[in-house]
Amino acid sequence: MAGYRKLGRTSSQRKALLRSQVTSLIYKGKIVTTQARAKEVQKIVEGLIALAVKEKDNYETVKISAKVPVKDKDGKRVKEVVDGKKVTKFETVEKEIKKDLPSRLHARHQMVKVLYPVTEVPATKAGRKKGTKEVDLVAKLFDEYGAKYASRNGGYTRIIKIGQRKGDGAMEVVLEFV
Repeated sequence: MAGYRKLGRTSSQRKALLRSQVTSLIYKGKIVTTQARAKEVQKIVEGLIALAVKEKDNYETVKISAKVPVKDKDGKRVKEVVDGKKVTKFETVEKEIKKDLPSRLHARHQMVKVLYPVTEVPATKAGRKKGTKEVDLVAKLFDEYGAKYASRNGGYTRIIKIGQRKGDGAMEVVLEFV
């Protein structure tokens, strides 16, 4: 008996499908899919959340000083003339950042291997290109789901049956976080 469902696809197609559904589930909170796919996605997601719960507090805060370009009211860099050349003006800023310890960094890399990058695009037409931003799903796993499920030992997701699909009669389910 196989250790996983093949879902009627080649290995590369199957991996891409599962990665896509895992990414969607973590980003949106719930997905509608077939029962066989949901059970496979559930295995992967449960592992990722268990990893996030285990490593959620495994970091140290570090103060650093960074050089940041000075910007005007329009958001453009301020230039100054030095020795006849236009040079961007910089200021030094103190920041406090989270520095991952080695085990948390390893967990982060394991998560990045599974998750696709997600880009949020605004709904309005104006400023669509400028307003796009990259969503950090790994940070969401550590900060949101890691904290939420810290007191729970497994069982982070649930499968609710909705009925059979009209086209092929496959059992459709909702896979969501508890």
